[in-house]
Amino acid sequence: MSLSLVVLAAGVGSRYGGPKQLDGVGPGGATLLDYAAFDARRAGFDRVVLVVREGMEAEVRAAAGDRIGRHVPVAYGVQTSALPRGFVSPAGRTKPWGTGHATLAAAPLLDGPFAVINADDFYGPGSYRVLAGFLRQPHASPGAEFAIVGFPVVTTLSPDGPVSRGVCTVDGQGFLVSIREVLKVERDGENARGLEASAWRPIAGDTPVSLNFWGFTPALLPALEQGFHRFLDAHAGSTGAEYFLLSAVQALVDAGKARVRVLGGGGPWGGLTYPGDRPRLVALLQSLHARGEYPPSLWP
Repeated sequence: MSLSLVVLAAGVGSRYGGPKQLDGVGPGGATLLDYAAFDARRAGFDRVVLVVREGMEAEVRAAAGDRIGRHVPVAYGVQTSALPRGFVSPAGRTKPWGTGHATLAAAPLLDGPFAVINADDFYGPGSYRVLAGFLRQPHASPGAEFAIVGFPVVTTLSPDGPVSRGVCTVDGQGFLVSIREVLKVERDGENARGLEASAWRPIAGDTPVSLNFWGFTPALLPALEQGFHRFLDAHAGSTGAEYFLLSAVQALVDAGKARVRVLGGGGPWGGLTYPGDRPRLVALLQSLHARGEYPPSLWP
């Protein structure tokens, strides 16, 4: 069974100050794209699909893509290519159309189960192993069965400021009930708190949150495309509205057309929301290399 890793690499990192996915944070200048491809390959993924902004492919190739491509097949999807024929973005629209739309840009390159991740997170080798194991298993449910790797909220926070997190509600069988997007989450002792409706609310430290580490079958793609057309019917003239992958999956769950297994065992996670996060991520990667989780150089 062929497994593909789809990496959403079209972001620009406004709070961080540049494209985080191209920052050389690891030994020898390894980028987060390098770590994603390396971890995916050794977990059993067969190829990488990088979704980039229009005009960004050459920069991504030079920074990491060509190097990765010498070890694992790499294909590129340009996010604007997934717009419906004849559709023209409104004047003044500069931002991409969201993670759901970015995933559609990879659709022509997919022919089997696939993972979807952010390019600007370090998810840790465990995340790829548990998701690859799920994607290889046969699933007997009548509807589509997907997965997401959940991370304990306290392991995903930055001391430099609040972060946005998708807080998961999980049923007794380990399936996702809902993901609630909380735009400001910060540490509160051993736990966390989130700002919702102008009030800070407690969040237990072990609550799983989504960091967009998804596992899908091709059954997602027709539903995702239909949902994007409905989204454009309502927001075609918007310069800021986005079609989020999270929202599309939640709609399928709510309609009983899919269920999503929430997987543990991922990590360790590291992110780059703020410039101050960089030295912590660099230190994490150095420690993983030092204890043998990674070779001295990712790509010989």
